[in-house]
Amino acid sequence: MTPNIRTLYDPRSLATTLAYMLQNVEYGPGAYLHWLWRTRDFSRVMYRRELDMTHRARLLRLCVLCGSTLQIIIGLALLVLSHWFHVANGILVGLILVLSYPVVWAHVIVVPLWIAHELLVKPQQARLVATSQRSFAKFAGPKIAIAGSYGKTSMKELLSTVLSEGLHVATTPANKNVAVSHAQFARTLQGSEDVLIIEYGEGRPGDVARFVATTQPTHGIITGLAPAHLDQYKTLHAAGEDIFSLANYLHGNHVYVNADSPAVTPFRKKAYLAYSVTGALGWRVSNVKVAITGTDFMLTKGKQKLALHSHLLGRHQVGPLSLAAALGIELGLTASQVEAGIAKALPYEHRMQPYKLGEAWIIDDTYNGNLEGVRAGTALLAALPAKRKLYVTPGLVDQGIETQRVHEEMGRLIAQAQPDIVILMRNSSTPYIQAGLEAGMFKGTLHLEDLPLEFYQNLNQYVVTGDVVLMQNDWTDNYA
Repeated sequence: MTPNIRTLYDPRSLATTLAYMLQNVEYGPGAYLHWLWRTRDFSRVMYRRELDMTHRARLLRLCVLCGSTLQIIIGLALLVLSHWFHVANGILVGLILVLSYPVVWAHVIVVPLWIAHELLVKPQQARLVATSQRSFAKFAGPKIAIAGSYGKTSMKELLSTVLSEGLHVATTPANKNVAVSHAQFARTLQGSEDVLIIEYGEGRPGDVARFVATTQPTHGIITGLAPAHLDQYKTLHAAGEDIFSLANYLHGNHVYVNADSPAVTPFRKKAYLAYSVTGALGWRVSNVKVAITGTDFMLTKGKQKLALHSHLLGRHQVGPLSLAAALGIELGLTASQVEAGIAKALPYEHRMQPYKLGEAWIIDDTYNGNLEGVRAGTALLAALPAKRKLYVTPGLVDQGIETQRVHEEMGRLIAQAQPDIVILMRNSSTPYIQAGLEAGMFKGTLHLEDLPLEFYQNLNQYVVTGDVVLMQNDWTDNYA
């Protein structure tokens, strides 16, 4: 176990903290135990958020509370009985029971979760996925699958908004992108849909290949490749092989790959269709203008022209916007419908989402969690005019053996953007970002923040009129 376990010698605090930890790792025993064993101060586990009192969380909390209380009562009873009746080894056993309850229940709580998952959840999910496979097979229209290390949800929402101008489109909700989510999505289909858009998540090797087999897409979009989930994939190449299993399934037909992502190069084939800041599917980009309020550009193909205005921020959005427009035309939309759809598309929550705070602009990109997102964000920050530029980040998670290299590169990218102030949320990756800042000869002010929640809650005290603040990435409590 860990030092400072004394912080859990209150059954109520213990129950709440353990339920919180399990909830934050989506009740995965492995991730929970890994977090548990490396935690050195349990009093700081919940300093960013609070426990969401769902039915499952309440049940787990009650289980720990009742079990640990019962163990304490039995231990105290043994101590008393041993004192009165001289029970052999009673004092020792009683002390062990009283002192060990946090350790015992921190581990015991995993057992019912594992049993329930193996005996109930997995079989139920397998039946649901099998049923959904038949539903997807019956659908006769285009089924567009979206995979990649980043940009999947934004691409899905953008494409859905554009295509919905002339077609009945159904999409997987939010960032629900695993097998069970796909199966639940299949159950909502009414049969009148023209197009399905399905987002694929990738958490471990073989995920995308399994999703492909179930959903049987007709089109595939690969949004890019960057270091992510390397705690599971181990190498970027391994992640790329899984992601490009989508392209392999389609045999190169109707496969669209983001050519602005350098890491996809080893996987690209001639049959794949590229999209980038220069255009997509024969459409060429010109007259790009980037501002804090959005992005404007022209798309031209022969005599056809599209004048596009989008609320999405940054030059890196030109490629996805071009692909969405070009696919819209290919699937039968008119030029005016495509232009209207692009104009309606909004930044997805916490993904390059701008808002005003007083007379300052905040760009919320806290969902981002990869180096290519940092590259895009810092390029945007460098391009925008501002009285002062502030960059805020805790760093990136799930970088595996690439952690040091990625964070040093991140520091260099931040330095290149030349913000006036850099605010780093202090954690295990902070020294690597600092090293990158130094290598990039950062000349601004560096601030290390120990209380992220307090900082974000009081952000209005840090900004003044004319500031632009870019906040990138999140660092959940289960990462040190």
